[in-house]
Formats: sequence, C-alpha cells, structure tokens
Amino acid sequence: MNFSQLPSITAGIILNLPEDRPVQTLITDSRKSVIAESSVFFAIVGTRHDGHAHLQELYQAGLRQFVVEKSIQTENFPLANILQVNSTIEALQKIAARHRQQFSIPVIGITGSNAKTIVKEWLYQLLSPDQSIVKNPGSYNSQIGVPLSVWQMQAHHELGIFEAGISKPHEMTNLQAIIQPTLGIFTNIGSAHDEGFSSRSEKIAEKLQLFKDDCPIVYCIDHADIHEQIRLNKLPCFTWGELPQADVQVRHEGARLNICFKGATFELTLPFADAASIENALHCIATMLYLGYRHEVIQERLVLLKSVAMRLELKQGVNHCQVIDDTYNNDLAGLRISLDFLRGQQKKKKILILSDILQSGLNDLALAEQIAALVNATNIHQFIGIGPVLKAHADKFKVRSKFFETTDVFLQSKVWEGFQGELILVKGARSFQFEKIVTVLQRKIHGTVMEIDLNKMVHNLNFFKSLLKPGVKIMAMVKAFAYGSGSEEVANLLQYHQVDYLGVAYADEGVELRKSNISLPLMVMNPAEESFHHLLEYQLEPVMYNLKMLSSFVQFVEARSATIHIEVDTGMHRLGFEYEDVGEIVSMLRDKPNIKIASVFSHLAGADESQHDSFSQEQFKNYQRFFQTLSSGLNINPLRHILNSLGILRLPDFQMDMVRLGIGLYGVNPTEQAFKQLQPVASLKTVISQIKNINKGETIGYGRKGVAESDMQLATIAIGYADGFSRGFSKGIGVVLVRGHRAPVVGNVCMDMTMVDVTGIHAREGDEAIIFGKGLPIQEVAHRLGTIPYEILTNTSERVKRVFYSEGI
Repeated sequence: MNFSQLPSITAGIILNLPEDRPVQTLITDSRKSVIAESSVFFAIVGTRHDGHAHLQELYQAGLRQFVVEKSIQTENFPLANILQVNSTIEALQKIAARHRQQFSIPVIGITGSNAKTIVKEWLYQLLSPDQSIVKNPGSYNSQIGVPLSVWQMQAHHELGIFEAGISKPHEMTNLQAIIQPTLGIFTNIGSAHDEGFSSRSEKIAEKLQLFKDDCPIVYCIDHADIHEQIRLNKLPCFTWGELPQADVQVRHEGARLNICFKGATFELTLPFADAASIENALHCIATMLYLGYRHEVIQERLVLLKSVAMRLELKQGVNHCQVIDDTYNNDLAGLRISLDFLRGQQKKKKILILSDILQSGLNDLALAEQIAALVNATNIHQFIGIGPVLKAHADKFKVRSKFFETTDVFLQSKVWEGFQGELILVKGARSFQFEKIVTVLQRKIHGTVMEIDLNKMVHNLNFFKSLLKPGVKIMAMVKAFAYGSGSEEVANLLQYHQVDYLGVAYADEGVELRKSNISLPLMVMNPAEESFHHLLEYQLEPVMYNLKMLSSFVQFVEARSATIHIEVDTGMHRLGFEYEDVGEIVSMLRDKPNIKIASVFSHLAGADESQHDSFSQEQFKNYQRFFQTLSSGLNINPLRHILNSLGILRLPDFQMDMVRLGIGLYGVNPTEQAFKQLQPVASLKTVISQIKNINKGETIGYGRKGVAESDMQLATIAIGYADGFSRGFSKGIGVVLVRGHRAPVVGNVCMDMTMVDVTGIHAREGDEAIIFGKGLPIQEVAHRLGTIPYEILTNTSERVKRVFYSEGI
C-alpha cells in the first residue's frame, strides 16, 4: 500500500505529496515513533491529548507521512506526505480493514467481558505448533488496538486470532469490518463497562455484532443470557457445557474433565484447578474439537499450557540495575511493545537480552532483519542475543552486541556481573528459560513485596487531568519515596506522561532524580541552607517560606541564576510567609532579576471536608491578597496554586494556574465524597513462612502477649515493624488477608515477622498474605490503626522490594 492510495480508502484529501512512499508502520503515539520512510503518524484527538500538537516535533525527528483531521500549515512540512480526513481513528480502521481484505486465511474473533486475552494467548500456545499465527499483542483490543493488530497480518500467516473489546454501543461494527472473523468465541458476560449500555442484554447484542453471516460462535451454553440471544437470532453456534444439548458436554471434578463429544467419551486433565482457568481452557478445548483436533493431541498440549502473565514487571536488580521482566512470551509484536516500554524509561544505559523468536513463520534471515531493524531503532546501550538464529546473523545488529548459543552459556559467561546501573529488558521464548536470567539479575530481598500498578497510576493521572480546566498545569508530588512507591520509577512514568512539574520534600530527593535523568522542573519543599549548592548544581527550585531563608539564599546565589517558589501561610500555620512579609520580599528581590519566582502557593488546611469550606474560602482570599501585592510589587506573573489532590476533587473554583497531585495519584481518596473512578495503585504482600498448631492456653510471641483461647492454627508471615508493619497492629488490632479471609494478628508484631490466626482458613506455607490491596483496602488498614493512608504508604520500609508492572499493551 502506498500513501497515494489512502484517499480512496479513507475518503480523505491529500494536502501534500512530494514523494509517494510505502505505508508499512502505523503510529498513533508520538512517544513510540519508529522513524522510517514508510512510517505514518495518525494525529488522533482524544479527551486529554491531541496528536496534532506533536506534528512538528515528529517532522523534525524525520517522520515524513501524516494523517490529520485538523487544518495545518503545510508549508511547515514541505517534505511530508499529508492526508486530511474527518476522523483519524476511522481512517486508521479503514486502512486496516482494507489490509485485512487482502488475506483469505481463517480468523478466530474473541469477545466477552473477561478472559479474552487469556483465551487468545492459550489458543496461540495450543495451535501454534501447527501453523503460523498472527494475534493481538498484549491486550490490544480497542478501537485503536485492533487495527494496529490486524495490520501485522502478512502473507506467511496461516491463522489469525484477534480479541475485540468495546465500552459503548456501535463500536463493534467497526471492529468486525477489521477482524472479519470466520470463527467466533464469546467468553462470558459480566459487569465490565455496564455503564456504557442501557442493559446487559444490549451489551450482549452489541458484542454479537462481531460475528456476521455464517460465522459460528463457540460459547458455554450454561451462560443462559448469552445462549438466549444467540438462539433468538438463529446464529450458527458450537456449544459446550453441562446441559445435555451442548455439542461438547462437560463434567468436571477439579482439574479432571469428563467430556462427551459426537458419541465418544474421554477424559482430559488440566494443569490447574481454579474455576476461571477451567472455563477459559474449555473455550480452547471446544474450539480445538470444532477444528478437528483429536482429544489425544489436545491432552498432550494442555499439559504444556502455561499461565499468561498480563504485565511487564519492573524489578529492582543487582548493582543498582533495574530489570524489566518480560519472560512470558516472545514474538515480533510483543517485542515492539516491550521496546516502546523500554524507550519510555529515562535511564541512559539500556540493555536488551533477547532470545530467538520461535514459530514466527519467517525464514531465519528475514526474521533476523526484522528484529535488527527494531533493535537498531531503539536507543540501546548493549544488545545480548541468545539463540542460534540471532548468533548466526550478528552482523545485522549495529548496536554494541554479544551473542550466545544458549541461556546456560550466557549465565556461565558471567557477563551479567559487569552490569552496573543499567535498565535491563529480559524478553525470551519460554523454551529458553529466561526466568533463570531474571533470578540472577534481581536483587535478593525477602518475600515481602510492594506491587505498584503503573497502568492504574496513569488512569488516576488521566482522571485528575479530566477534572482540570483548560491550561491548568499539574505538579506531581513524589516526596517521601513517592508515598512509599519508589521515587525514580514513579517520576520516570510521570515525565513520560508529560506532567509539568515534580515536587519533592528535600534536596537529596531531587538530586537522586536528576541523577536518574529526570529533567522536569523540580520544586524542593523543605530546602536547608547546607543544600543550597546542590540546588544550583542540579537546577532544583527551592521553596522559600521565611525571610531568613530568603535572605540567606539571595546572598548565596549572588549573580548566578536561580528559580524559587514562594510559600504563603494563609491559615495552615505550618510554613510560609505572612502578608506582613511582602514588603521585605519585594525589597530583597526587586533588584535581583537573576532570581526568578516560578510560583506562589499555599496549602488548604481542610480541603477534604465540607465543614471547612468557609475556612478554605477565607484562605483563598488571603492567598489572592498576598499574590496580588507581591506580583504588582515585583511586576511579575508567576504560577498560582493552592489545591492538593483533595482540593482538585472538591474545590474546582480554586484551580488557578496549577494544582499539586499527590496521594490521589496513588488511588487513595481521603475525602468524604466517593470517587469510584480512582483505582488503588499499591498493594503490599508477604508470604506465610510457617504454620503451627497451637493448643488452648499456650502463649505466642515476645512478652507472651498472645494467648490461644482455643486450639488454633498459627501462621508466621514474613513482615514486621522493620518493614513498616506497625507494632500498633499487635494483639488483634491488625489483620491480613489470607485466601480471601481476614486473619487477625496474634501477640506482638516482631521486627521481621508477625503471627496471625489462620484457624479454619485452610492456609498453607508459602501462601500469599495481603497487608493491603485487593480485598483489604488501605483505608481499612489505616482506620484500624487510627491513622491515615498516607502514613501506611510512607511507612513501608525501603528494604521491601518494589515491583512495578504494566500491562503489555
């Protein structure tokens, strides 16, 4: 497909066509751009972002093909091919649909409320030994993700497997035209995206729009609401379930399945026994039976079925490294996503450890050339290729590279011992056992882990952005180790998502962020005089809150350039200038043009509760009075901000020029109002080290403070007050979640361990114990201790390993 063909496909208008170029790479995110002659950027307009704002930046970087929906000055892009359309998303979809029409291979389309990605990945595992398969990378199932996925389809592919997700009516018709499935799977129906539909029935009907004409649908006949609509619409189907009229009749006891199909009865055994996995596997089994697979072959492949990791994990590594663990799959589409994730990280030195890509459908040379093109286009400090194909085509890689025949040979080489401070992406096919590499690279810490969901953090950031008036900037607070979550990693994410400012408590926090290549403006809220030289050296912006500090800083700076922030005490009575200080501030700074005031701000004392709204209004008036006097006295117009997370949620009239986003970024809502849009970001987990049976009357722990009032089962978990699990949780005040049940603390919390009562829970050694997270909200944990979620988060010790993860999308 060439660019000149796009108008006939999209009904668009060519604005500029200096050279007709091929269309090979479709780009929708300016931060993930592959700059090549055949790349095309689609300037998508969203609720919070506009791709048109990045056209000049991409043109300067070398991109030469654009699809836009707004009028632009073509003279600013003299060498670029430019197509204008009514909707860039619709244009993207139409181009992908035309591409799909060139192929007559069978395609499995998957929809449903849950498990679409797992069923797709498992089908890929089960069917890929027989044919070359193209599929969505990760969870690319949206209005943008589906066309990007189908665009991967090439002549060597023999089967497509694509999932499709929707959130409102009329979306599925677009995706159907792109996927054009020849066989369908409807996994289930649940509450996801209920808010976008008038009823559950409407949502089912909309999802069924994926399957047109004579496309058979595989589904569970026991799901009555799905079955009823398929029956009423007389759609072709292939069913499984317990009901006798199912095409594949199933009975199961745990992981053992008894199946009756076409008069034959046989048993299959699954490598797992939970209900969700059994249902997901049965969708795959029914599909394989429909496709004609013998049950003996199905069984052989089921035992090899692996769980699907749905996320990329960023782990703390040895020698101050960080490790991105992406060892769960390896294909070209997944590699592109992982490299996008790597590209978004700010560390200067990046290492990619990659295995051969298996079952790609390409010959070795073509595969190596495609991998090399991706690697060479990414700013990688070192590439390590493992496998015979990569080693045989080492000459294709232009970056610093080393090659090894096998994983074991790499480990024996001890090359990894020389890594120091790098960001390392580990991505390999399962057969290469790259988990061995992750094991030697990650820092050894005990089993207590704080997991940080970066996707949820981005969701919360975007939610707060949606509350802001146009032009209002965001300062994201990453003080106190980013509320216990890890300053460097969180700051890196926020910089990638283009917040305007970062705020830290102390200069040394800012210095560490600068050393980690964080270039955003950084406000330091509590500077000390001894840190003044660091403030200037690392371009940090201190907060001035009294005349003594301001005078000392002015004398230290002399004629050098510096940027400061002025804090005003409007009623919080913590830190800040009083109104009476304005005159002296003006006198000190009037003849100091080298010292720039970036912002003037204050804190609301009671933004979380409506009972304090009149006081907040009074504070706002005091702030306005201070700001107007200072700004007129110095003839300046610095940024104004007074709202924190709580204020953003409750007091939109006080937004002014900028807001400070802190605890809200982590999904914690301490206000009296419910904001269901916020998603908790952090969860703290540990493991059960040992389980003991304790007789009635026996005592537990230091000081014998725990007493068994009856025979009990006691579990020792690997967390104590040195990890941030307060001694205040002792003697039943605190609980942890084990197998979905609350297990109260018994006796006193120890330094490194805690004992909990697991009587009747049927717990086992090695089981996970949730300190806070899903099923045990941090608000409840804080309430038990008589404190606030801030304290629970920030008290989590730095010796607790942080694992950052992001969906592979």
